[in-house]
Amino acid sequence: MPAPLNVTGHRRSLFSRVYDGLAEAVDRRIGWDRLPLPLGLLTLVGVRNVLRRRNLYDTRAEPTTDPPRARPWDPRHATWRTPDGSYNDLSDPAMGMAGTRFGRNVPLGRTLPEPEPAILTPSPRTVSRELLTREHFQPAPTLNVLAAAWLQFVVRDWVSHGPSPKEHPWRLELPDDDPWPQHPMTIMRTRPDPTRPPDAVGPPTFVNTQSAWWDASQIYGSDEASQAAVRRGADGKLRIGADGRLKLPSDPQLNPSRVPGFWLGLLLMGTLFTKEHNAICDRLKADYPGWTDEELFNHARLVNAALIAKIHTVEWTPAMISHPTTRVAMRANWWGLLGERVNRTFGRLFDDEALSGIVGSETNHFGVPYSLTEEFVAVYRMHPLIPDDWSFRAHEDDTELERRRFRELTGPQAAEVADRLALGDLYYSFGTSHPGALRLHNYPQDLQSFTRPDGIAVDLAAIDILRARELGVPRYNAFRRLLHLKPASSFDTLTDDPACARQLERTYHGDVEMVDLMVGLFAEPLPEGFAFSDTAFRVFILMASRRLNSDRFFTRDYTPRVYTRAGIEWIDENDFTSVLIRHHPELAPALRTVSNGFAPWLRGESTPSR
Repeated sequence: MPAPLNVTGHRRSLFSRVYDGLAEAVDRRIGWDRLPLPLGLLTLVGVRNVLRRRNLYDTRAEPTTDPPRARPWDPRHATWRTPDGSYNDLSDPAMGMAGTRFGRNVPLGRTLPEPEPAILTPSPRTVSRELLTREHFQPAPTLNVLAAAWLQFVVRDWVSHGPSPKEHPWRLELPDDDPWPQHPMTIMRTRPDPTRPPDAVGPPTFVNTQSAWWDASQIYGSDEASQAAVRRGADGKLRIGADGRLKLPSDPQLNPSRVPGFWLGLLLMGTLFTKEHNAICDRLKADYPGWTDEELFNHARLVNAALIAKIHTVEWTPAMISHPTTRVAMRANWWGLLGERVNRTFGRLFDDEALSGIVGSETNHFGVPYSLTEEFVAVYRMHPLIPDDWSFRAHEDDTELERRRFRELTGPQAAEVADRLALGDLYYSFGTSHPGALRLHNYPQDLQSFTRPDGIAVDLAAIDILRARELGVPRYNAFRRLLHLKPASSFDTLTDDPACARQLERTYHGDVEMVDLMVGLFAEPLPEGFAFSDTAFRVFILMASRRLNSDRFFTRDYTPRVYTRAGIEWIDENDFTSVLIRHHPELAPALRTVSNGFAPWLRGESTPSR
């Protein structure tokens, strides 16, 4: 019998088949996190190989009427990112661009949503109230709130289903004692795929309105009009006030604070990396004084986007999953197991990504056109990170300036807070406060009863539950099976908290197969140092590296020729802490002993005299 084909169509060697099979067996029997570091790393390599072969599915072959098409070719597309993400893959210009479909990490035949009434069973509102409501704040003590702000900042770069239609909403019947103001509760549906024929049958498809590439589109926009709106038009720079604050457009159609989900954390991150873009422009102009505004802007965008990707890979993710094995593994994604010092001193010594890192390697889609996936979106629903109560304090002496509820930091109110308080004090307050733990009974109360800028009242916890069902993401046990993990055989094996097991059993009427994905992720025991579940980690193993592997600007075109030597050095020499200190040197004392900017900063020691 011939050797099986892998996703790229090449025959897999006997060694690779045995290695991957052994890694999968060891992981299932023992668990990668219980192995010594070298064995844990070897096991994760095999697990990722299996996921790459068996958990990437393309939706573009599903029925379509008018798929998005890339703009006409321009020679500059060869070395610059386009506004909409087209021409990242020069042989498939529309791949990953704004307006293309989400892919899947599970077989398409397993993504059909349940029909009514099963899709509404148990009621998402019941799940929200009984299992997710924050009874008391459970902090994540190894992290600061900047980690929560960062998460939404990068998610805004990668994914959006677009605005929901207000017609034909989901209707959730409520018991008489439910305090929700309207009975029944209505939840708007996800926007239908505009490229799908109305009479098409089979697995549903949905469109990503953002560029799926790691291109900092949350700053630069995913179309020409949005990009033009943020550019200053001189020296390659972005618009920002003389006081260092972002000036949001007065036009409500262009103002991001009018878009649901906007809050102070997004504003702070957008401000910081707008300043970073402009600082990169100054550095490039010093080396290339004859460059045009267009040349400076596009090179600075490349550098800024890559720095954001580096920070997420080697700082944010290791802070969130601070197990000894994953800390090494995530840094190896960028620099390889040989490490940063070897990589920066000698460059890539080997073609192998495990030894010399993904960055600068050959572009690889693993046989499936690049996209982000609905399962990736589902496991990134991490709203418990948000505290309800916020204390803003002075960086100079830790004196409390004011207290706010989270609802007061959202929408247009975010800009009011940012204008009223010093930016250094805001970053300091975020850096010295803890986010919430990603556990049951820890969902922000302000998000369970929230009024959007357009006046619509929502229970975001109920929406999170319903969205996964609506988008055809399998429920928890089915999801684990499809990612080659053991399912929970009972509620007592799903969680290590007996009281929680009984609550789950009551809510899901004794059927562990009905447990929603997000509920299972928040209930299951965590590996050492992890802020999120091992089940979610499987999607990250696959997709975190894929965002780098598939992007030619992180692989074959990650070169001084494309980025400039100064650009590569900027990425190499900077991290989240250095970005913060460059634009807010007053924060240096609070960060002086912090090795990771997403870990808690020094509190009450922010002046040199202390």
